[in-house]
Amino acid sequence: MFRILVIDDDQLIRKLLKKLLQNQGYEVFEATSGEEGLTLISSICPALILCNWDLPGIDGVSVCRALKADPNWSDIYVVLLNAQPSAEHHIKALDQGANDFLSKPFQISELSARLRAGLRVYQAFQEQRRLTQALKVQQERLESEIAEAADYVRSLLPTPMNDKVMTRSQFLPSRQLGGDCFDYHWLDADFLAMYLLDVSGHGLGAALVSVSIQNILRAQILPGTNFYQPGLVLTALNEAFASGQADNWDADTPERYFTIWYGVYNYSKQLLMYASAGHPPALVLSGQSPHHQVHRLRTPGTPIGMFPDTKYKTQFFRVEQESTLYLFSDGIYEFMQPNGEIWNLNSFIDVVNQCHRSDSIDNSAAIIQNVQHLTDRKDFDDDCSLLQIKLK
Repeated sequence: MFRILVIDDDQLIRKLLKKLLQNQGYEVFEATSGEEGLTLISSICPALILCNWDLPGIDGVSVCRALKADPNWSDIYVVLLNAQPSAEHHIKALDQGANDFLSKPFQISELSARLRAGLRVYQAFQEQRRLTQALKVQQERLESEIAEAADYVRSLLPTPMNDKVMTRSQFLPSRQLGGDCFDYHWLDADFLAMYLLDVSGHGLGAALVSVSIQNILRAQILPGTNFYQPGLVLTALNEAFASGQADNWDADTPERYFTIWYGVYNYSKQLLMYASAGHPPALVLSGQSPHHQVHRLRTPGTPIGMFPDTKYKTQFFRVEQESTLYLFSDGIYEFMQPNGEIWNLNSFIDVVNQCHRSDSIDNSAAIIQNVQHLTDRKDFDDDCSLLQIKLK
């Protein structure tokens, strides 16, 4: 049953409207002034208000203005009653928040029709509010799940290494959570494997794929693959990933692929072997700062999963003294700056070059802080990953 509040200082009008509306099945409340009406609203929560324009104290127009200024009351449908049916009055009523305007004296049939129309509008507003609230709850639930997933991905990332090599890292998941993942581990006492990958797309699906790839590489479960040869590792990953997508093809499932930079460092010989698949280049900064040199390491090759027959080749890099390797995902440099310009890889490399200190254990935090300063915000549109490894 809809509740209707009648605000009028004329007792006869109030009684007439109350009887008429009760006969039509509405629950009716009365107020003799604007002040009393505004006081009643919070306790009875009416769906519709019939309010006289000329009231002592707070008039009908002021009641409309107060209602529309309060978000808790703004959905209430207000019909102003006025004995002066001029266009000027009508315009003023609508401008101040009235939903409808009815001149006195009025026809009962016209009043009933106006009320039915007003209550339909009120119901539509209430349904919209209900849907908005449900969407908000769903969004909060989704954000909570994504935050939990981000914590899970973060828990799988390796801890800092302070052994023959030193590692530090930064992982900033985006609001949507993406497919970034990285790892490093000793294949034996002399060979260190390291990689950083980025799965296409966002959300839990991309994150789950990246975790699955991480498990494959950690457990070394690519049959017949020599994990000391980066090119062979990427070739085997491509064959397994492409065939897996073909076996599980579904028109409603987005096609996944991922970029990766994979390297193996021979500590005793100071030799870095590497291969990449559509991934940004790794950076090796060699020599004492500020006179260090910057080397970009990347091999040709499409992302894993795009073409099943792609073969990847291993390249070699001789590591000099005072050398640090940086691996990163494209989310760290592909973003819109506050001035509207797109940042790029070369600009990011300039930041790495400026922040790098050969005698520092951790430059990654300073690099991230500089990038965040450029974006003028703490979060990124895509996952942002940065891995720093001091090789010598």
